[in-house]
Amino acid sequence: MRKRGYHHGNLRQALVEAALELIEAKGPTGFTLSEAAKQAGVTPAAVYRHFEGREDLIAEAARQGYEIFADVMQYAYDKGQPSALAAFEATGRAYLAFARKYPGHYIAMFESGISVNRTPALAMVSARARGVMERAAIDLAQHIPPEKRPPASMFSAHIWAMSHGVVELFARNSPGTQSPFPPEELLETGIGVYLRGLGLIKPD
Repeated sequence: MRKRGYHHGNLRQALVEAALELIEAKGPTGFTLSEAAKQAGVTPAAVYRHFEGREDLIAEAARQGYEIFADVMQYAYDKGQPSALAAFEATGRAYLAFARKYPGHYIAMFESGISVNRTPALAMVSARARGVMERAAIDLAQHIPPEKRPPASMFSAHIWAMSHGVVELFARNSPGTQSPFPPEELLETGIGVYLRGLGLIKPD
């Protein structure tokens, strides 16, 4: 790990970036604030001018992660337009892509035990990310007969859970959970089976 310096005014961000590296390397409970301070090139006392404790620091890393995540999801949704099906499938794939590219943020968001309701800012941005997938589900649900249409929130929650499960079991190098198929293929085929069940994709 590299020791980073900082310029006046961005110590708070330097500490977040240090924490992200430590979270990725040691897990959310595997480092101390003193280690984060050392990584950022400052004294431990300096940390407390910006964060009350380690959980506060991890919560800020999670908040920033959700900001990126929401933008990634929105980009995927927009890229899939005007096809509701393409937009929906793209948001599912974006989940896996985000976890691969931003592992420190992902861990802070989903594996640290930090509640999304810890702060209003964290709750707001996590809701924005969920809202993109739910909006994609609402668009796609319009193509299902009303009597067979699940609530959009359930629809999006199913795909969110499937995406999360593939990431946790097969894309995070968990011991004993190696898959004979790439995570991207597992997710793609899983979403396909789900959408066929709703009649949104014609059987092969």
